[in-house]
Amino acid sequence: MVLGILLAQVTDISLTGSVIITVILIVFLSIAYVLSKPLFTRNIWFGTIAFLTMVSLGVNIEKLHDQKLHKNHYTAYSNHLNETPSLIKLKVSNLLKSNTYNDRYVVKLLKIDSISVNGLALLNLKKDSLSSAFEVDDILFVKTSLLPIKSPINPGQFNYKSFLENKYIYSQMYGTYQETYIVSKEKHTLFGYANALRAHINQELKKYPFKPNERAIINALLLGQRNDISKEIYEDYKNSGAVHILAVSGLHVGIILLFLNMLFKPVGLLKHGRVYKIILIILCLWGFAVITGLSASVTRAALMFSLVAISLNYKRPTNTLNILACSAFIILLFKPNILFDVGFQLSYLAVIAIVTIYPLLYSFWQPKYWVVDKLWQAFIVSIAAQFGVLPISLYYFHQIPGLFFLSNVIVIPFLGVILAYGIAVIVLALCNILPNFVALFYGKIIGWMNQFFRWISQQEAFLFKDIAFNLLQVLTSYAIIVSIYHVYKHKDYKNLRMLLVAIILFQSASLYTKYQTKTDSIWMVFHKSQSSILGFQENGILQVHHSLDSTKLLNETMLVNYATKHHISEIKQEDILPLYRLNNKLLLIIDSLGVYQVSSFKPELVLLRDSPKINLVRLIDSLSPKLIIADGSNYKSYVMRWEATCKNKKVPFHHTYKKGAFVVNLKGD
Repeated sequence: MVLGILLAQVTDISLTGSVIITVILIVFLSIAYVLSKPLFTRNIWFGTIAFLTMVSLGVNIEKLHDQKLHKNHYTAYSNHLNETPSLIKLKVSNLLKSNTYNDRYVVKLLKIDSISVNGLALLNLKKDSLSSAFEVDDILFVKTSLLPIKSPINPGQFNYKSFLENKYIYSQMYGTYQETYIVSKEKHTLFGYANALRAHINQELKKYPFKPNERAIINALLLGQRNDISKEIYEDYKNSGAVHILAVSGLHVGIILLFLNMLFKPVGLLKHGRVYKIILIILCLWGFAVITGLSASVTRAALMFSLVAISLNYKRPTNTLNILACSAFIILLFKPNILFDVGFQLSYLAVIAIVTIYPLLYSFWQPKYWVVDKLWQAFIVSIAAQFGVLPISLYYFHQIPGLFFLSNVIVIPFLGVILAYGIAVIVLALCNILPNFVALFYGKIIGWMNQFFRWISQQEAFLFKDIAFNLLQVLTSYAIIVSIYHVYKHKDYKNLRMLLVAIILFQSASLYTKYQTKTDSIWMVFHKSQSSILGFQENGILQVHHSLDSTKLLNETMLVNYATKHHISEIKQEDILPLYRLNNKLLLIIDSLGVYQVSSFKPELVLLRDSPKINLVRLIDSLSPKLIIADGSNYKSYVMRWEATCKNKKVPFHHTYKKGAFVVNLKGD
C-alpha cells in the first residue's frame, strides 16, 4: 500500500482508472483465494495478485484524498489566485507557531465571494498586541487575496511549499486583525473543544508560579503543543538528542495505558466487564490523542496501544510488529500523506528497531541488580532506536548528537514520574486545589531538565554537524542494518552474502555521490536580501564571490545547507569581479556605480546588483543581452521598473526574489 501511495505521487493515472483496476484485481484475488484455500498450499499467483491489489489500493487512497480532485476545491475556482482581493469566508482548523511578523493559522475555506468552496489554506495575520488570537472553529470573514506558496528561493533550502502540499495546503493569505471579522466563535468539532480545553488548562496554569519555558515544556509533554517553546530550548533538546521527549508518543501513551488498566480493573469484574473496560480504555486513549492534536506520533501510539489493550484484556498472545503494521495500515487509509511526515517515519522506524534489536542487545548482558538493569535497559533502548532512525535523521537533519545515550539514560527512567506528576498538577489546577509548593516543585523539576539538556547541547565536541547524506545512502544503510540483524539471527551463507551485497551497494552509492560531486560544474546567483552572492561549484569545491563580511559568510545558513546537501568539501571566498566567462557566454556585472563599457564584446548575460542608476533601455540597445538578472541587493522599485522595461523590449528578466536563485549547469550549457 505504501508503494501505491508513492506511485500515485509520480503518475498521472486518473481516479476512475485506478478504481477500475482495483476492482478487477479484487475480483481476481477473490477467485485466487477460493481456488487456493482448499489446497492448503502457498500459491505464487495468490501472493502476486494480493501484492498488486494492495499497490492499487494505495494508489486509490492517495487519489481519493487528493483534494485538488474534489469538485468544489478552491483551486478549481478560476480566479482563486487573482491578485484582486476577494471576500473570503473561512474556518480556523489549527493554530501554528507564530513567526517574527505574523500569527499563522491553518484555515478551511468556505466561500470565495458568493461561491461555496472547500480546501485548506494558510492565513498569516500581522501581529498585534491589542488583538487576541483566534481559536479553532472560529468562523471569519477576511478581504484578501489567495497567493501561491513560494518554492524554495535557493538550492538546498527547505521546501516549505512541498511540506504544506503534503498537508493539502496549496495557498496562503495575508491580512491584519483589523481587517478580519468574526462571524461565529461556537465550537462544533472535537478539535475545537480540545483546543478550548487546552486554552482553559493554560489559563489555570498561569495562576501558578511556572516560568514561560517551564509552562511551554508542560504543554509539549502533556498537551502535545510545542508552539510556545522558544528556539533556544528547542535547539537544546535537539542537539542533545532528546527532542522526541517533546513529542507525545508511545512512551507517554504507554504510561497512560498502564494507569487506565489499573483504574478500570474493577470494571472487569462485572458481567461483560471485559468489553466495557476495553471500550473505556480506548475512549480515554483517543480522548487524550484528540486533546494533544492527533499528531503522527500520538495517532500511531493511540492506535497501537488500543490494539494492545484489546489483546491484554482478552489475554491473547501479541506480535508487536503485526500490531505496528496494523496501526500504520489504518492510519494510512485515512491520512495517506502522513507517510511523508518526518515524525511519522521516525516514530515507526524507532519502534521497529526497538522491538527487533533491543532483545538482541539485552541478551548480551542481563544485570542482576535492579538499578543497574534499568539503566542498562534505558541505554540499549536508546542504542536500538538509533539503528532505526540514524540513517533517516542524517538525511533530514545532517547531524548526530553524540551524547544522545546520556540524555536518554538519565531522563527517560524518570519521565514516567514526570508525566504522572504533570497529570496530577493539571487535574488539581483544574479543580482549583493545587498547592503552590506542589506547582513550584514541579516547575523546578522541569527547569532542572531544561538545564541538563542545555548543558548536554553545549558539549559541542560531541555534536557532529553538517553531515552529507543522500537518499541512496539512506536506503543502502537500512539494507546493511537489516542484513546484520538477519546474520545475527541466522548465521548462514545466504544472510552473510546479503550483508556483503548491502555493504557493496552502500559503497557504490557513496562512490557515485562523490563522483557526481566532483563532476558537477554549476554557476549560480543566490538570493540574499541586501547582498550579492555568486557561487561556482566545481571539483567538490564551492567558490563564493560575495559582498558580505567574510565572518558573516561562514555562518550563512543558505550556503551551509547547500554545501551539506551537495557534499561540498570546501568553501572558498572571493570578491565579485566585473566580468565572468561561463563556457562560451559572457556575464557582465553592473554594480551601484552603473559603469560599463560598450565595446566589441557582447555579454549574453547581465547581472544588476546594488541598485545601479542606469538607463536600461540604452543598455539593452547597446549590448543586446539575451537575459538580465537582478539579485536581492537591489531596491524593489528599481527592480519593478527594470522588469517593465525588459517586458517592453522583449528581453527575458530574472528576479531572484520572484523566481529563485539563477542556476546554470556549465556541463550542460
